[in-house]
Amino acid sequence: MEFRPCIDIHNGQVKQIVGSSLEDRGDLARENFVAARDAAYYAQLYQRNGIRGGHIILLNPASSPYYEADRAQAMGALAAYPGGLQIGGGVNADNAAEYLEAGASHVIVTSYVFQDGRIHMGNLDKLCRTVGREHLVLDLSCRMRNGCYYIVTDRWQRFTDETVDDSTLDMLKGYCDEFLIHAVDVEGKSQGIEEALVRQLGEWCCRSGGIAVTYAGGVHSYEDIGLLKTLGDGQVNVTIGSALNLFGGELAFDEVLERIRE
Repeated sequence: MEFRPCIDIHNGQVKQIVGSSLEDRGDLARENFVAARDAAYYAQLYQRNGIRGGHIILLNPASSPYYEADRAQAMGALAAYPGGLQIGGGVNADNAAEYLEAGASHVIVTSYVFQDGRIHMGNLDKLCRTVGREHLVLDLSCRMRNGCYYIVTDRWQRFTDETVDDSTLDMLKGYCDEFLIHAVDVEGKSQGIEEALVRQLGEWCCRSGGIAVTYAGGVHSYEDIGLLKTLGDGQVNVTIGSALNLFGGELAFDEVLERIRE
């Protein structure tokens, strides 16, 4: 189990938001925290602490008037920590290489691969040819509906027909280096993790001997970290956002690292 930090950028600022509140129209989101520091500051902090594999997420769509400000923040972070961070948000086969050249270790993709509610294999193949599977993270962030976790796209607002289950993970693991999975219904709420999802991911990791999986959503106490480690059998990495003292929360950054690494 590893700690994977985050730098979420919305309207040109580093923020922590309630994931399910994000709206493209009007560039709205319910905010938990708005940073006074820029993205490069957090990138340098993660570098000093030897943490790799954190993700930068651009939360505005490319059509937003804030998108270029988001990109400027992201590029500053990549330059501050070359090779240490991943980036997602509007990534496709046309712009993915630009982010790698700017210093990203991986690009994170959702909507480009999941279109019209299904997996678009043509786009997935094209992306793999463009950047190589070793530089690709598939974002399978999901929401519960009818007892199943469905992959959601477009800033987590649009349900696809694809579920997060063993067959989906088994099929997609040959195309990427890692899965990033936000439990969107609890993202940013600091009310506890999606235990069933974490257990499912941990069981899959143990059975498949598969690629890295990072879970995000709802961690709000040190006990949650222990629970995630247990349910995920130590195989599932974790991201903590709003609950971290770096972003206005109560969990001390240094103690989180210590508990995860012990």
